[in-house]
Amino acid sequence: MTERTETVRRASSEEFRAAMARFAAGVVVVTTLDDGGVPRGFTASSFCSVSMNPPLVLVCLANSADSFAAFASCEHFAVSVLGPEHRPLAQQFATKGADKFASDGLSRTPGGLPAVAGAPVELDCEMYAKHRAGDHTILIGRVSGARLGEGTGTPMVYYEQSFRFLA
Repeated sequence: MTERTETVRRASSEEFRAAMARFAAGVVVVTTLDDGGVPRGFTASSFCSVSMNPPLVLVCLANSADSFAAFASCEHFAVSVLGPEHRPLAQQFATKGADKFASDGLSRTPGGLPAVAGAPVELDCEMYAKHRAGDHTILIGRVSGARLGEGTGTPMVYYEQSFRFLA
């Protein structure tokens, strides 16, 4: 029997980005207050449930994000699931260097965290764990409150590097 050696080729960053762009994902805005009480936030499509008992969710944050320091030290954060009407806010919160809280369309959670007004789902989370993973940090939150909004019944998704809507 002869030994076979195979060379494993790793995907380039560009190949991986193109592949992941073809995976439709929901869109959320994640918010908190920094140590000085200043609101911070970001748009994410890397969000999912982790556990039902206890209720856990995860979201991935780029280590290079403007809001990284605030989320690295916060104890609570809010997640707003977005609908089509929130597209301008999704773009605003996804833009590095933008004043993310300059426009209308924001509200406060019962705990005082910033959130997206009229979001189909709003979650209050206590920081449960943080894990560095490559150029991102995985934030795991224990859901302490969940509110269902009116919503349009039409979700917003991120696909092919663009915000889209399902009919």
